[in-house]
Amino acid sequence: MNEVFTFFGILSHNHLFLIVAHTLLSAALVLWFAKKATTAMQIVPRGTQNVAEAYLGGVITMGKDVIGEKNARKYLPLVATIGLIVFVANVIGIFPGFESPTGNINFTLALALIVFVYYNYEGIRKNGVISYFKHFMGPEPLLAPLMFPIEIVSHLSRIISLSFRLFGNIKGDDLFLAVILMLAPFIAPLAPFALLTFSALLQTFIFMILTYVYLAGAVTLHEESL
Repeated sequence: MNEVFTFFGILSHNHLFLIVAHTLLSAALVLWFAKKATTAMQIVPRGTQNVAEAYLGGVITMGKDVIGEKNARKYLPLVATIGLIVFVANVIGIFPGFESPTGNINFTLALALIVFVYYNYEGIRKNGVISYFKHFMGPEPLLAPLMFPIEIVSHLSRIISLSFRLFGNIKGDDLFLAVILMLAPFIAPLAPFALLTFSALLQTFIFMILTYVYLAGAVTLHEESL
């Protein structure tokens, strides 16, 4: 997307600089939202606090059916933070003069690695190293030599799935928007803007729900065996 004008491009045309700058901008917007929502909190929420509480309640409801309410609340900070940063990074590219950090594979790969490392860490911490990796061998001991490498590959593929799904969809959206703005900058941008906003929300939801699903698979081994 180097051919598209960005405000940060005035400072440098280096694409790595642009991605880092938009990533920092997305993080700053998330921090601003969190700060504004938690400043002068009231018993009856209003304004930004109301939006934040509705969002957190929605994240808990989303995870409750996947991992249980207790665990949904436990992992709320991780999932809610990921949701905010992914949504802002997705939607920022819809505005002319900005670029979506999630349209870069390095950004989405970093998020995927965070989720991968964290859910495996939680699985080992809660179940122990032996019990956690024993689960990879399946219920039949005779099939363990076959199931174990399959499970390892399956878990590693989650990194690719998480990162490339988000990257591919947002990159495609960015290219679609660039074409629309070049062909009809003043006539037809509103409908694509609405479509791309919905896509940004959808991709955020998918990333969050998959994070809960992977955490559920890692930390609920004991419940599955009962």
